[in-house]
Order: sequence, then C-alpha cells, then structure tokens
Amino acid sequence: MCVGIPIQLSEVSGIAGRAAETGELIDLSLTPDAKPGDWVLNFLGAAREVISADEAAKISAALGGLRALMDGHDLGDAFADLEATGPRLPAHLQAAFDAGDTTA
Repeated sequence: MCVGIPIQLSEVSGIAGRAAETGELIDLSLTPDAKPGDWVLNFLGAAREVISADEAAKISAALGGLRALMDGHDLGDAFADLEATGPRLPAHLQAAFDAGDTTA
C-alpha cells in the first residue's frame, strides 16, 4: 500500500514541481494544471491529485496521529473530522439498507 503525502508546490516548470517545505522534485505528469501554491497528493515522488488546503490539513493531521500512535502516544484529535460524522455507507449500500436488504 502506498500512502499519499500532501505537498504544497513552491514552483512549477513543465511537468516538474518543487515541494515548498522540502525542496523535493515532484512529477506533475498526472496533474498538468497544478501551479505554485497548490497542494498535491504525492505518492513516491509523483503527484496524483490536486487537493484543497483543507483536505491537505486533514490528511496531515491523520498522518500525524498515526505517527504519534506508532510512537506509543495518543491519537489526539487526528481523526476529529471522521468522528464528528460517524460511519457512513456508500449511497448504493445505504439505499439497499433503507429498502430492508441487509444480506447484501
């Protein structure tokens, strides 16, 4: 499994971008509309999606929580956005459940 890391771009030149915080070179072949200041979801040096600053913050908080947990600490509020909403079924499964189909 590969984990996407939110990266803010400081500069873009063609299909290459530079990470603002680390200076890492990022392949932007799959995100040709990315521009400086944008946040991208980086997978092993390749951006796969342009994301909002809010989404980047949520992902960063979750990754920070997992890091803390692996270090033997508490998760804190790393997943507060998910805890506030509770579990949700995808729309097609919710429709089936609402119709009384619980056997899938």
